[in-house]
Amino acid sequence: MGLRVRVSRFSIMKTMSRAQDKAEIVRRLKTVRPDCARRWGKMSAHQMVCHLSDAFRIVTYQKHPSPATGFIQSTVIKWIALYAPLPWPQGISTRPEMDQEMGGTKPSNFAADLAELEALLETITTPASDYHWPAHPIFGRMSEAAWMRWAYLHVDHHLRQFGL
Repeated sequence: MGLRVRVSRFSIMKTMSRAQDKAEIVRRLKTVRPDCARRWGKMSAHQMVCHLSDAFRIVTYQKHPSPATGFIQSTVIKWIALYAPLPWPQGISTRPEMDQEMGGTKPSNFAADLAELEALLETITTPASDYHWPAHPIFGRMSEAAWMRWAYLHVDHHLRQFGL
């Protein structure tokens, strides 16, 4: 008699490090259209694409956000955000450098902006083995595994914002 293991949907955390999770995100990104209606928040679908690109530009040192971290954010909040089996809540404020109404990248050409997002996603998911990961503006220092978990959750959060 073999051992039967029950696997819940939360037992395997999705991450951009896992090929099938990354492929799922890329597939979902390809469904974004400029006229997608948001379910919450203020961003348009095009602004969301630029927002995600700006967030990935932090990982590649192309953008330098203002820090908003402290002991609680870099420990408890980071653990809850990355590892608790809960979807991220709606209405969390972003850093001004990733807010398209403030200092974030302004939407330009939708197809080009979406292609840039896909290229940035590829860049952050294939780092050199000696890559030095930056500090997250809220969560502080993070490992590659934590960044890949964050990347999945961040994109998933915004795709769900548009019902995708």
